[in-house]
Amino acid sequence: MRVGAEIDVNAPAAAIWAFVDDPSRYLHFMSGITRWEVVGGQAAGLGARYRMLMHVGSAEVGGLVEVVEHDAGRDMAWVSVVGIDQRGRWRLRERSRGGRTPVTRVELRLSYGVAGSGIFGWLAEHVAAPTVRGHLRRSLQQLKRQVEHEQLRSAAAARRAARVA
Repeated sequence: MRVGAEIDVNAPAAAIWAFVDDPSRYLHFMSGITRWEVVGGQAAGLGARYRMLMHVGSAEVGGLVEVVEHDAGRDMAWVSVVGIDQRGRWRLRERSRGGRTPVTRVELRLSYGVAGSGIFGWLAEHVAAPTVRGHLRRSLQQLKRQVEHEQLRSAAAARRAARVA
């Protein structure tokens, strides 16, 4: 099953990437994620591994995932190593707005498969899809809120510093 969501964030891609590339922030903005912890010595980047669990219905599903694509500021993709079969991707594309704060399109996609073939696997995937899609949408809304708030806070701090100087 493939699900995804996208949102426009009023911030440069680098500001959003600071959240997306930092595993310690995931539990603060990712809806439904109950665990996102570094496994091994590498915290981020190509080859980083995370134990992740998502609350879907009454179950926590997930497993061990590894980052297989990492284009800083633009794309990050992961695949499952152990646990539920999944592939995920963050995609950030900045668009200019004529000198003002850029707008960045953020996409979050997830493809997953339930163990077991046949009608029961297909049914489980389709029953879970609305919940997973909702988690992705809420995650992007929360990411937008946090990034834009951080941008406003930084701008206010810069204005205060300019007044003092």
